[in-house]
Amino acid sequence: MTLWTPQDAAQAMGATVSGAPLPISGISIDTRTLEQGDLFFALKDVRDGHDFVSVALAKGAAGAVVLRSRMAEFEGQGTLYGVDDVLGALVALGLAARQRVQARIVAVTGSVGKTGTKEALKALLSRQGRTHASVASYNNHWGVPLTLARMPADTQFGIFEIGMNHANEITPLTKMVRPHVAVITAIAPVHLENLGSLEAIADAKGEIFDGLQDHGTAIIPADSAFVERLAGHAKRNHAARILRFGETPQADPRLLSVNLDEAGSDARVAMGGQELSVRFGSPGHHTALNGLAVLAAIDALGADVNQAAVDFAAVTPPSGRGQRVPLGGITLIDESYNANPASMRAAFSVLGSIRTAKRKIVALGDMLELGPDEIAMHRDLASEIAQHGIDRVYAAGARMKHMFDALPDDRRGAWAPDAAALMPHVLDALADGDVITIKGSNSSRMSQIVRAIKDRFENPQTGGEA
Repeated sequence: MTLWTPQDAAQAMGATVSGAPLPISGISIDTRTLEQGDLFFALKDVRDGHDFVSVALAKGAAGAVVLRSRMAEFEGQGTLYGVDDVLGALVALGLAARQRVQARIVAVTGSVGKTGTKEALKALLSRQGRTHASVASYNNHWGVPLTLARMPADTQFGIFEIGMNHANEITPLTKMVRPHVAVITAIAPVHLENLGSLEAIADAKGEIFDGLQDHGTAIIPADSAFVERLAGHAKRNHAARILRFGETPQADPRLLSVNLDEAGSDARVAMGGQELSVRFGSPGHHTALNGLAVLAAIDALGADVNQAAVDFAAVTPPSGRGQRVPLGGITLIDESYNANPASMRAAFSVLGSIRTAKRKIVALGDMLELGPDEIAMHRDLASEIAQHGIDRVYAAGARMKHMFDALPDDRRGAWAPDAAALMPHVLDALADGDVITIKGSNSSRMSQIVRAIKDRFENPQTGGEA
């Protein structure tokens, strides 16, 4: 399928074209995942993408977007699109993609739960129409335009995750996306190191309404202390509707009741004057609450909310965000992608609810960007661990040492300075019947332990680490 004709792509980017123009079937910024027919953008980040242009063209790229000043270096190797600014060209192509579609668009942000919410929207809307969504957590200054540029012209529903760690980062991204529906999942102490206060975090998340289309819908958490602050941001951006989801009597949609079990929850939801019965396929009270935001967004997009309520039972957590993996005699819950106090408590609650576990174990990495109170926030997790009946704790990182030291002796497994050093302690401890949750901020690299556990228990004959 042709995503872009070379003529349309060149015009959108204001590019000078050299070589035979070829149909473009995809967009790539990484030669490791590039497929034949992709247009490669030589972005400059940790590495200069120009170092990989020859590789991209040799692998069958439909062309490479490079600086005009460097086109001569690659002449004769394939089709080149010369531009003055490669990232700017990606943004321009993304804006052209947004301009040409008739899709209904939703944008999602929040301190916790935004990727899970985006993935649930993707899973449910894909059953109702041609749906395009952000890959993984492509939610920053290059991820959002990349996702836009990849959006096919016949898309019916577009789903965009938008993130930030400083003020004024969401505004330019949401103005590219121009959503009809904008969702804020939660406000929590994430990026406090950069933003300084929860109020500032709420204001930064509220920027998502800066790009909201006229007569658009804002969806905000009713149970948040900042609900009216967020509503103020939506009103200033002319939201036609503001939906507050949660458990308070004023919420719509409102969670009337929820019965939790190890695999999910059965909920009763009041929404728009009707009552829905919903089976959420992911465990945890927090999942049910985020599910309300998903249902509200689906309804606001004009899709079938009753069908979505039925289909929700099949929606399960993505890798790194609560995915449950049976591995022989043990069960691994992979929460390794991100962490903050709110998501830690939610993960402990899910683990604590598993009655069939012989032992409930956690391996925890540092939570980052929490600001001056980070030591107390880590230490306070010790009481949460006891509250949820977690039997054994393994911890990595200088910040988690404060939590580990606050635990009673009978709950301490081992502490190590980093995930790699903690890994053998965790592997040696696991036994049949154990359920283990791995969680930490992405930079703490707890995913190493996830891979090692999978290798050990999926391939027990190796007896080694990943």
